[in-house]
Amino acid sequence: MYNTREETLIVKEEKRKTRFFVWFIFALFLVIIFKALDNFTNIFSWLGELISVLMPFIVGVLVSYLLYIPCKQIEKLYMKMKMPKKIARPISVFTVYILGIVLVIMIINIIMPIISKNIIDLAQHLPGYYQTAKEYINNMPEDWIIKKESIQDIITSLESIDIIKIISLENIADYIKGVVGIASGIFSVFVTFIMSVYILLERTKIVQFIQRFNKAVFKEDTCKAINKYFFEANNIFFKYISAQVLDAIVVGVLVSIVLALLGVDYAVLLGVMIGLFNIIPYFGSIIAVTIAAIITLFTGGFGQAIWMLVIVIIVQQIDANIINPRLVGASLKISPILIIFSVTILGAYWGVLGMFLAVPIIAVIKLLVVDFVDNRIEKKKMKE
Repeated sequence: MYNTREETLIVKEEKRKTRFFVWFIFALFLVIIFKALDNFTNIFSWLGELISVLMPFIVGVLVSYLLYIPCKQIEKLYMKMKMPKKIARPISVFTVYILGIVLVIMIINIIMPIISKNIIDLAQHLPGYYQTAKEYINNMPEDWIIKKESIQDIITSLESIDIIKIISLENIADYIKGVVGIASGIFSVFVTFIMSVYILLERTKIVQFIQRFNKAVFKEDTCKAINKYFFEANNIFFKYISAQVLDAIVVGVLVSIVLALLGVDYAVLLGVMIGLFNIIPYFGSIIAVTIAAIITLFTGGFGQAIWMLVIVIIVQQIDANIINPRLVGASLKISPILIIFSVTILGAYWGVLGMFLAVPIIAVIKLLVVDFVDNRIEKKKMKE
């Protein structure tokens, strides 16, 4: 009897200590959350700086993602030719990079001269377009949709910052040199290249190490859950990134061809711009089409600008409803509001890369939250 009473007291004491520990952890967690919110801007600023430092490595991972499937397929082809796997893998990576370099050289020799010519021509004609717009606004009726006085105030503000001087060709080289350091750029490209090659060559070992690390640190159930979510997240990121890049190429080519047939000036430049901006959900296409419409308005008139808008919107609708769903698949069913929210937040702190990766990041977060909620509901039902 004495032993039983003593054991009961020990159990109560342990429960009391456990409750105290839980409340202590909870209070500590609240303090950490409060301090984090108090220094929210500093934390995100630090994360932004960290991302900028790690950018070559991040880009290297993205490149290896894009080249994974071609490397895998070519490796299988070499292995069918009775080549040992130890040799087939590096040869397949080498082959893919050679093909990639050849493709880049072709783009530089064929497409880049056209884009470069379009940019130079557009920059040379910008002062004339500016004057045309100014004259058109001065001749506008007073009771137009937007008040003439408001638009003239904008023009006056633009003149005060000497926009013509800002966009002049003489200053373009200086701005490029100021924004991009040549030495750091070369170093970043080198790091990106090494990182992507290493991941492609050692991808099996990397995955095996992660799995072994999980087994060593976590329990079996936790380890299985980590492996499950790791592979699902990997699938989401790979499918989204590869699909968006391919989609951007398809949209860029389609828009360039259609605009060229329509007789729009700078068709290739506008097509490439719309294709590139298309990788940013919602905002990218709106910004690109607006810029393209303004340029076409000056170069081809109001009628051609309307036709350009109609055709590009049709192409974007075909892309949004047919091409993109086939490339990405039905796995990323995310609310448009959630996408806009994630693109806005991540874009504000991590720029274009944040906007580009916002969708797969929010898709992974949604996957974790939905599974957590479903598991909690199942456990409650089992208790009942």
